[in-house]
This record gives sequence, structure tokens and C-alpha cells, in this order.
Amino acid sequence: MIVSTILKEIETVLSQVAEEQLQELAGELQKAERIFIIGEGRSGLMAKSFAMRLMHLGATVYVVGETITPAIGEGDLLVSVSGSGTTKSVVWTSEKTQSLGCQVIAVTTNPESPLAAAATKILHVPAATKYRRENELKTIQPLGSLFDQCVHLLFDTICLQYSQLSSVSNNDAFARHSNLE
Repeated sequence: MIVSTILKEIETVLSQVAEEQLQELAGELQKAERIFIIGEGRSGLMAKSFAMRLMHLGATVYVVGETITPAIGEGDLLVSVSGSGTTKSVVWTSEKTQSLGCQVIAVTTNPESPLAAAATKILHVPAATKYRRENELKTIQPLGSLFDQCVHLLFDTICLQYSQLSSVSNNDAFARHSNLE
């Protein structure tokens, strides 16, 4: 069954990510004045869903490139998502952010990438990308699907840990959920 194979692929990737690292990242997010998120394509969609959930949990969070995103400054943090770690806009924004003295968390499959080099912390997600590099996990799925799926689950795990650290209940989060639908 294809679904079983996909679930096994996801489990293989997620089992290689230490839960303590996710807890540490949740703590870094909680300490930040404001959180900025960037990603392109499907990785960008995973990043935007992360930003939305953090907003529900009470964080002050912005998506880079949106019209209401302010200037980043001291005490702020950027989460940069790129499977390959080479997406030009994500790398450039990360380099710029670090030059401004702000923390950068890179979420990537490649800890040797330009994105990782521009980061203060790396969340290494050992999944396949669209490039199918020699050292990447094999997958039956097209392009970066495995990376995107794993990132979504890792971000949801970080959000759960963030909510626990911040004592945010489901009712608290629900009160911040859109009521214009």
C-alpha cells in the first residue's frame, strides 16, 4: 500500500531528529521578541502554516515578503526553510538577517549548504529533495514531498512544545483563530 510506504519514509526521517533539539528550538522561539519566517514554493507553504500556528499560540510572527512585515531588529529571530539550502531568496534573507545581529534557524536537508552557513542554528531534516543527491534518503514521492511532509510534522511538534512552554491552552489558541470565516 502506497500510504504505508509514505508513512514509513516519514517515520525514517523523523526518527533521526532529536526531540530535545525541537524543544530547544521551541525555547528559542519563545525567547524571541518577534519571529520572522521565510520559504519559497511548497517549503514556503509549510513555513506559512508554521507562522499561522505560532500566531494562534500568541507569538508575534511575520512572513517575509508579505506587505505588513516590518523591519527585523534586535531580539528578533528568522526561521528559514529550504530543502536544498540553496534557494537564493532564502539564503540572501538569512545572510542579511545574520548581518543585522539576529538569530537565524535554518531548516534544511543539507547542513553543508549556503543556508546552513548563514544560520546560528540548524534543524537538519534528513529527507529527500527534488535534486535526489547521492546521500539523500530514497523516496517513492516526487520532488520535495518527503521534506515538506516532515517539516510540517516537525513544526507542529515545535508548536506543541511552544504551547506547553507558554502555557497556551487549546481554548487560548482557539480565541486567536480566525472568526471571519
